[in-house]
Amino acid sequence: MNLLQLNRNIRSIKRYRQVVRVLFKYGFDNLLAYLSLTEVVTRWRRMLRRETSMLAELNQAERMRLALEELGPTFIKLGQFLSTRADILPPNYIKEFSKLQDSVPPFSFEEVTEEVRRELGRDIGELFSSFDPTPIAAASIAQVHRARLLSGEDVVVKVRRPGIQDQVETDIEALMLLAIVAERHIANSEIYDPTGQVRELARTIRREMDLSLEGRTIERFAANFAGDRTLYFPRVHWSVTSKGMLTMEYIDGIKVSDLDALNRAGMDLRLIAKRGADAFVRMVLEHGYFHGDPHPGNVLILPDNVICMLDFGMTGRIDPFLKGYLTDILLAILRRDVEEVISLLIYSGDITDSINIRSLRRDLSEFIDKYYELPLQELEVGQLLFDFTEIITNYRIKFHPDLLLLAKAFVTIEGMGRMLDPQFDMTLHLRPLMEREIRERLSPKSALKFLQGNLGSYVNLLRTLPKELKEILNRINRDKFKIDLEHRGLDRFIRELDKSINRLSSSMIIAALIVGSSIVMQVGKGPLLMGFPIFAFMGYTIAALIGLVWVIAIIRSGRL
Repeated sequence: MNLLQLNRNIRSIKRYRQVVRVLFKYGFDNLLAYLSLTEVVTRWRRMLRRETSMLAELNQAERMRLALEELGPTFIKLGQFLSTRADILPPNYIKEFSKLQDSVPPFSFEEVTEEVRRELGRDIGELFSSFDPTPIAAASIAQVHRARLLSGEDVVVKVRRPGIQDQVETDIEALMLLAIVAERHIANSEIYDPTGQVRELARTIRREMDLSLEGRTIERFAANFAGDRTLYFPRVHWSVTSKGMLTMEYIDGIKVSDLDALNRAGMDLRLIAKRGADAFVRMVLEHGYFHGDPHPGNVLILPDNVICMLDFGMTGRIDPFLKGYLTDILLAILRRDVEEVISLLIYSGDITDSINIRSLRRDLSEFIDKYYELPLQELEVGQLLFDFTEIITNYRIKFHPDLLLLAKAFVTIEGMGRMLDPQFDMTLHLRPLMEREIRERLSPKSALKFLQGNLGSYVNLLRTLPKELKEILNRINRDKFKIDLEHRGLDRFIRELDKSINRLSSSMIIAALIVGSSIVMQVGKGPLLMGFPIFAFMGYTIAALIGLVWVIAIIRSGRL
């Protein structure tokens, strides 16, 4: 093991201890017990009793939010990531995690200059005619400064935080360890796929740390809306951009939430709401690539009611299959076709045999009735998606993460639309593109394209099917046909069964020793010690020792 790996392991061990300490501090000793960390719980219970008692007035969701904030950037990102996963967490946790603020104290200007030199190989003075040492924003991954290029253009420069990559990797290792322990010791944890969620978080946060990817994302959105004069995207200056540094055009606009300033500037609020909704619906149904965090702080309004979106660190994707799936579900809901909704869920493979279909049918019917009588102008598409998500979450039906992110983004867009225009109706913007999507799917051109796309697969199937069938029949004839069966969820049961059998065997051995020693004691034969048979004395002693070890093991397991 080299020195670098050794140092990393030491940092990881220290981080594990810190994570466990913070969880205990905020009253999650029951979670540690579930993870079979009872020794840690016993060791720190007295040490932190006073600290945890001060948090008794807070509920579990509030305490967990505070714990994530104290654990730092990676865990804040984890909370923000989970705040979009209504299929995993209950509503109170979703609401609380949505409050997590990704803001930390800024790092020094000396560190900024060093990072710029490390990324571009040149000093700040050789790249910019001016560079404001005071950041205009500081977050866990990077901070932002105003600057001016040598050509005279005003820009904003996002610089990655020093050492953040090592810190994130250490935290991901700690989270993965906790996820693995959770899968081993918490019943039914496979439903939530803890290790899969950590891998998804790692993928997301690693992409966010590569600032050049955000630059390419901006250019992709700009290309998708090329020629559309209602939207504007900041220009990326690639000559002063790298993985750890992003330089963009400075945008001087009015925040969409500043209604007074918009009115003073003579902006048309209803037109802004319409343009924003149309743009977002186009992102989803036309491009299949949408801004995942379109909150008011990321939206500026420019002259002539032009909308400019900022911060493209979080995006969602809706591929053609997922877009068709979403369209079918929305149409089935609007048609009040419960059976079609259930059929779509079954087709997607998201329903297991253990689900109570009758109960699911009843809840879906009540959900559809709730929205069916509403006037279209009162229908909130984002809330509809959230309510639908809550139902499938209660039945532990897995839902695509990008659809959950889409639901949250829809709620944000609708909220901004109603803030700008009290008469805002999202369905008016959604319906035309949905109708166009349906017409395209039913058109002969689309049907021909589908057949052409699948024709090769059908030809390959017909070509290989006879050979595969012949091979199966030959294996059966040679008695070499095998079926591998995979059991799931039985490992814990087998371990508990082994423990029970071992304890039962120990009990039988103790009973046999006591009975045998008692018989020897009554007979009184063999060598004597203080007037008692030595073999009887030895039998009682061995039985007592085994019994003592057995009792201690039961007490430590916490299952008396």
